Amino acid sequence: MSEKMKLFRMIQKYDFSLYELQLYLDTHPNCTHALRMWNNLQNMRKKAVSSYVQQFGPIRPDQTDSSAPWSWVQGPWPWEKEAN
Repeated sequence: MSEKMKLFRMIQKYDFSLYELQLYLDTHPNCTHALRMWNNLQNMRKKAVSSYVQQFGPIRPDQTDSSAPWSWVQGPWPWEKEAN
């Protein structure tokens, strides 16, 4: 698996874990352990996303710079063989 895909999968794992913690915290808002986990995962996700964007380009359109040409469309699309 390429470094790009490893990093992207890690971001997906963080997203999944954060969503599950969000659901838990909705019903257990005073759980300090879950809140600490949430904050730690948020920080790890931010670092992973920042690293991904810096190395491989934006994941979402709002992560691109506003310079021309529009960099969001640079590189292979997710469904193209080169992207996987």
